[in-house]
Amino acid sequence: MSLVMNKASSVSCLGPPVHHHQFRPHPHGHFPHHQIPNTMLPFDSLGLYEPQPKPRFYFKMPRVVPDQKNKFESDELFRRLSRESEVRYTGYRDRPLEERQMRFQNGCREGHTEIAFIATGTNLQLVFNPVSNGYPLDLRDCDFDKEQGKVHLRSHFIMNGVCVRWRGWLDLERLDGVGCLEYDEEFAAIEDASLREQIERYNQRIREFEEKNRVYCGQQERVESDLIDRKKAEVSVAVTGMGH
Repeated sequence: MSLVMNKASSVSCLGPPVHHHQFRPHPHGHFPHHQIPNTMLPFDSLGLYEPQPKPRFYFKMPRVVPDQKNKFESDELFRRLSRESEVRYTGYRDRPLEERQMRFQNGCREGHTEIAFIATGTNLQLVFNPVSNGYPLDLRDCDFDKEQGKVHLRSHFIMNGVCVRWRGWLDLERLDGVGCLEYDEEFAAIEDASLREQIERYNQRIREFEEKNRVYCGQQERVESDLIDRKKAEVSVAVTGMGH
């Protein structure tokens, strides 16, 4: 979605001012030449003291791209990470191996760990369901029992605007293993629905703003028209008086 707001040269066609940026004035009381606010309007004696609505738009950056699956399948990084490859635990690299082993297992039971793909150097912070009362809420997320001496992990997250799932295992002694990224169909559908709803809200806000702006412009045009008519009438009376 691309939003374009055009500037007009007439005050009567601008509508209520919208403040997009905050400018910091110079310490001596004036704006530097590169910080002159571009939303300043010409002096308008008609509407200067009239209360005017000031609509504000708060645009939240979308969490995902419009076509997640296509990006996952076409992006070179995703294509490399989607192939099973060697991974390694990266936490506490300055500590002794025994301490790292203990911290790795404790972190997995708490629901988090740090790994890196060796081939690409891509580092990931994995978060998953923690272990509760000795058992994980979902065995597929953190499973110490599937294979002896290994822990199998699964983590859902958004990477570069795409919902993905990391799946793999690590050796509890060597702290390395094998893993890959998979496209997460289920969470992608949820995020797609949220994205469409977000875009619709933005479009609705824009329609409301345009309607308010249209009403405002109409009011300004009527006021200016009445003023011109009064000026003409005054001039006409003055000319008539001079004629007599």
